[in-house]
Amino acid sequence: MSFDPSQEPEDKGKYTEHYNDFYSRFALVYDWLIKALPIWRNWIGVAIPWIRGPKVLEASFGTGYLLTQYAGQFETYGIDFNHRLAQVTKENLRQSDLKASLQVANVESLPYADETFDTVVNTMALTGYPDGQRALAEITRVLRPRGRFVMVDINYPRNGNKIGTILTKGWKISGDIIRDVPKLLERFGYEYTDQEVGGFGSVHLYVATKSGLSEV
Repeated sequence: MSFDPSQEPEDKGKYTEHYNDFYSRFALVYDWLIKALPIWRNWIGVAIPWIRGPKVLEASFGTGYLLTQYAGQFETYGIDFNHRLAQVTKENLRQSDLKASLQVANVESLPYADETFDTVVNTMALTGYPDGQRALAEITRVLRPRGRFVMVDINYPRNGNKIGTILTKGWKISGDIIRDVPKLLERFGYEYTDQEVGGFGSVHLYVATKSGLSEV
């Protein structure tokens, strides 16, 4: 199939501001939808079996649903750009009697030392970053050698089926940035698998292992 990537936003600051404002307004609705829709939970939940510790970072944890499913098993950290989402996540962790070290931070400038984590988890978030290359550079930096990057996100189905392609284009029209993720992972020296896990092939699970230094 022909790959139809999104154009990177010209004004990256404006793009980030728009989505930050959106999630500030609708954080509680977003939290309710994730808890209410089993299909969404099933999609992001496929990441859990691939997480390995002892130290795990979830980049862009949203309202923390996934964190509440695994935080008790590892030394768990999390960052999100949005203050309101961080507040909701803290409450969800408290209600689940779980702990994680959370910070409000930008994935493009992670507040951690080099080679800190055994796994970085990222679900339904890369398509919302204005600079995917810079974000992945930071994720690679904080991963330990042979560390694992586990990502679930939207992309085109490999077989080009119509329904999956339409769904992917729908995400693209809504403002998400559809990138050539395999090419991006290869650029940063990852060994990876790419598994279609839902949405007629439009939802992908990438399990990538850091194999060396970035080329950029």
